[in-house]
Amino acid sequence: MTEIITALSQVSDRYDALFVDLWGCVHNGKKAIPSAVEALVAYRQRGGAVILVTNAPRSRHEVAKQLDHFEVPTEAYDDIATSGDSARAAMFRGVVGQKVWFMGQPHDHSFFEPLNMIDDPVDITRVPFEEAEGIVCCGPEDPHAQPDVYRPQLLYAKQKGMKLLCANPDVVVDRGETREFCAGAVAQLYTEMGGESLYFGKPHPPIYDLARRRLAEHRQGVTDAGILAIGDGPATDIRGAMGEDIDSLFITGGLAREETKTSQAPDKNALNDYISKEMINPTFAMGTLA
Repeated sequence: MTEIITALSQVSDRYDALFVDLWGCVHNGKKAIPSAVEALVAYRQRGGAVILVTNAPRSRHEVAKQLDHFEVPTEAYDDIATSGDSARAAMFRGVVGQKVWFMGQPHDHSFFEPLNMIDDPVDITRVPFEEAEGIVCCGPEDPHAQPDVYRPQLLYAKQKGMKLLCANPDVVVDRGETREFCAGAVAQLYTEMGGESLYFGKPHPPIYDLARRRLAEHRQGVTDAGILAIGDGPATDIRGAMGEDIDSLFITGGLAREETKTSQAPDKNALNDYISKEMINPTFAMGTLA
């Protein structure tokens, strides 16, 4: 049974480290959430380690710049593990070939910058769609358009047997009050059409392996029992934690705020109905990280 709490401090002493989602938990796509920042800073001051685990399709260094812009202080976290870094490592190992067609926005071009995580990286070349061996998807060019606009290209890609590397498994995010589609929505459509999509962010194992490596650089000997995963995505953050056998804290005031009838806190009955529908089992739940 999921326990509803009102403050991270009620349970945080049970854990040595936190794996914390960003969008919807620490910021809203435009600015930091003050109560979340305060809670994470206080947790670190008590001796805990905080690894930010995000499905952002960029490197941890680019995410750190964004956090600075959103006024999330470095005192709130120890390190960052991104879907982008995990997916980039796979790309430079050649999982979708050497000639790739890129789907994304201009700020995603850093995805192709050199990566020092692997030996003997493959030379990756961005090419026109018709010349590509595979697809690298950081997200739709227009995040407000339905992913169906890519159906013609995806049908052609499926017929050619092209793999799609999904740099961000999130399907949607809320930028302030505006909902946007992410790379996961395109990958989901491609899979439904019979194509092969490759995932490296939450809820899939590669990003958790990366998060554990990042954690080990700051704190040795932390077991999975000593980690609490925090996030607002039922299909990414919570299912990912369940798959890794890690306790989780579900932030209901993010993507599921309407379904869980969250104002300050989730409605207990609505939360239970939502958990049952989504087939998830978070250890704890609260409205906003605080």
